[in-house]
Amino acid sequence: MKIRFLTTGGTIAGLDYELKKKTQISIEDFFRSANVSFFYKIESAFEKDSRFISDADRDLLVDRIGLADENKIIVTHGTLTMVDTAKYIGKFNLKKTIVIVGSFVLGSSKDTDAPFNLGYAICSLQFLKPDVYVAMNGCIFHWNNVTKNLVTNKFEQL
Repeated sequence: MKIRFLTTGGTIAGLDYELKKKTQISIEDFFRSANVSFFYKIESAFEKDSRFISDADRDLLVDRIGLADENKIIVTHGTLTMVDTAKYIGKFNLKKTIVIVGSFVLGSSKDTDAPFNLGYAICSLQFLKPDVYVAMNGCIFHWNNVTKNLVTNKFEQL
């Protein structure tokens, strides 16, 4: 299995935009500790707080996904606009399996949910048919049936 990872910044990368704190962690840091044995390529698309991701940034993601040799793609993303990006990419019918994942707790924090969410996304990617999904809270959501509940701080079906 070959997976392309496209990173966009966000909490999963350990970027705290509120405190302007940048204790960045990479996906490879998680992979080293997990001793993964699949082939992957990590590519930085951009590094932004997801509140400031624009449709031009989403177009860049669509282009990068389309040009990728791999048919299995994981996009790391901030949780605030993850659903918007999933819906944007989903409308393009790219014929690849794309999972968008993030974390609620800084990836650089000891108590982060980032490794769990990332591992869950990788596992799910292996069994999903081509389309766009959001992987959070131990669940997979199709791009046209997901919302972020700001009260419970969880992703849910519409």
